[in-house]
Amino acid sequence: MCKVLFLFVAIACISTSLFAQKPAWQVPLGHLTIPLWPQGAPGAQVNPAPEIDATTAKDRLVAGKPVIRLGNVSAPTLTLYAPKSENTGVGIVVFPGGSYKILAIDLEGTEVCDWLTSAGVNCILIKYRVPDTGPYPKSSAALQDAQRAIGIVRSHAAEWHIDPNRVGVLGFSAGAHLAAALSTHFDQRLYEPIDAADQLSCRPDFAVIVYPGYLALAEQNFAPNPDIRVTAKTPPSFIVQAEDDPVHVQNATVYFLALKNAKVPAELHIYAEGGHGYGLRRTALPVTTWPDSVITWLHTIQMLPNAAH
Repeated sequence: MCKVLFLFVAIACISTSLFAQKPAWQVPLGHLTIPLWPQGAPGAQVNPAPEIDATTAKDRLVAGKPVIRLGNVSAPTLTLYAPKSENTGVGIVVFPGGSYKILAIDLEGTEVCDWLTSAGVNCILIKYRVPDTGPYPKSSAALQDAQRAIGIVRSHAAEWHIDPNRVGVLGFSAGAHLAAALSTHFDQRLYEPIDAADQLSCRPDFAVIVYPGYLALAEQNFAPNPDIRVTAKTPPSFIVQAEDDPVHVQNATVYFLALKNAKVPAELHIYAEGGHGYGLRRTALPVTTWPDSVITWLHTIQMLPNAAH
């Protein structure tokens, strides 16, 4: 009897251990994933906490579905999603949002890649470090990951069938701030170069900024964030936000005006309703049609080829 009880307890312990070791989120099969930092990220912690899905039953649903809120990311990765049909050669690096605390890895990550690949665009999903890794310059970790990611994409451009001159970024919320930060901080790496990828430009060729945060300072009457310094070299940008966004629509309007003043081509879409954090999940609200406008804009700026007439 004692032996049977011991065996039962041993099996239970093994099962619990295996369950505890199950990753919080796994890359869908069939996609190449590589670490951003082969020898570990700059300033990496020793024995970091394991990644977790921080979603709880109290978290709101988006379009009736839950969101995977990935936390404790200390080993950032890049995952390539190749087009499902004809490859246009365009590559878009995607930064999920989550207030630099978590990553909405499905809502603003994998679902985005499914949309882009269906349009013939290569999607490169970045699992960047969180929490407390931004906004820059409060922390430079997330921006380091973003700079490194663009260099890696360009270093693999031929292998991945991507045009190195048509590599853009797309970010949501904090990830949208990260896309804007990368669009204005590409002249110098924020880390010591480690290989040939870091010798290539990390300037995006275009940027899609979706319901951004941190671009206008609410505590300073929505003054422009002085750490996001738009210049004539900032890439063409598409910005979308809802007027009733609790994160404040001024983040979009202030950034648009900065782009306009610097004579950077930009397109701004403001919708009456929508709130924050809707991703690509379609609802009855017009704001959720923004992906269609992005595809049109990519044709307008000649990143996607125009149909023959």
